[in-house]
Amino acid sequence: MSGRTSGDRSPREYFGLDEIGDSPVEQKLTELKWRSTKRRLLSLVGLVGVGVVFGLSLNVIGFSVRELIVQWPQFLEALTIGESPYFPPGSIAVPFTGLAIPFVDLGQYWAFMMEENLILQIESGGSLLGLGVLPPLFYDGVTIVPGAMFATLAVAVSGSVLGLPLALFFGVMSSERVVPYPFNFLFRGTMSLIRAIPGLVWFLILIPLAGVSTFTAALAIMVDTTGYLGRLFTDELEEISDGPIEGIRSTGASKTQIVPFGMLSQVFRQFIAWIAFDLEHNVRAAIGLGLIGGGGLGLELYTQRQLFRYTDMMACIILIFLLAGSVELASQRVRSYLREEEESGSETGVVEAFVNVPRNILTSTLGRRERP
Repeated sequence: MSGRTSGDRSPREYFGLDEIGDSPVEQKLTELKWRSTKRRLLSLVGLVGVGVVFGLSLNVIGFSVRELIVQWPQFLEALTIGESPYFPPGSIAVPFTGLAIPFVDLGQYWAFMMEENLILQIESGGSLLGLGVLPPLFYDGVTIVPGAMFATLAVAVSGSVLGLPLALFFGVMSSERVVPYPFNFLFRGTMSLIRAIPGLVWFLILIPLAGVSTFTAALAIMVDTTGYLGRLFTDELEEISDGPIEGIRSTGASKTQIVPFGMLSQVFRQFIAWIAFDLEHNVRAAIGLGLIGGGGLGLELYTQRQLFRYTDMMACIILIFLLAGSVELASQRVRSYLREEEESGSETGVVEAFVNVPRNILTSTLGRRERP
């Protein structure tokens, strides 16, 4: 090795552009320095590229700090003051002090929920749920009118149940263990096509079939469920063990007997867990579909936004939190119950379930899903 110290080396030698010496150790050190230099250059190019793309993105969306500063007072006004603020103020006078305790007037939210029937209404007379059930003779009967919240839940449940048989069919037929390659790709391709189109677009496609209604929203969720849930079923079937299948086959069972008793029986718990997760996803998707005419809470929220009635919008948002958070919590509990060896740290609490609602609604609306 040469007798020079690191301080004697030139910048080109430091960055690995020149040979440090002739010995194998010095050549290896030169090579390492050059690799390090290349990594730094590539990182710099990457940062510059991200910066350029970020700048172009801001330009495309019309991002303006000046606009935010100008509109900020108007946003603050919309929160607490104005004709219909997000958080309507109220106050309670403290006796003998001349002071008043401010609070958010939740009564205005409740009044709007009742006025627009966002939850449900119970009316005297008629028959239960309007199903034609004759009331008993000793009272006049009641009629339960489901509100927008239950309409959203109904869209999610009906769409999920309608899509479940199709998802099971395509999921099983897409597995190479059931249908040999390359014929299984006919079914895989169909599910890939379904997943390539977001649920919002499926709703627009199906409008000529059933109009702008909750029915169309349920059909869109049915199609969406077929593509996503079917793919998850296929992935589970691809990972099962061969032992039970060979055992069933050794008894002389046919192909139609091997599939249910040798394959589906191994993934029954996983299927139930995925169905619970899919229902949770579809509730949030139903809210997103409501924004474009699919009914329920989403449609009510869109209507109030058009009228700039922020108090009523907040009432809808509160119910969205409660509905999506409740379904997510129930789904999490079902999946936790089905797990054979549940890790103690994997439980999801009530607070976490409700806090994650906005992010999950956005993810579902954009047509993306995460593994539970």
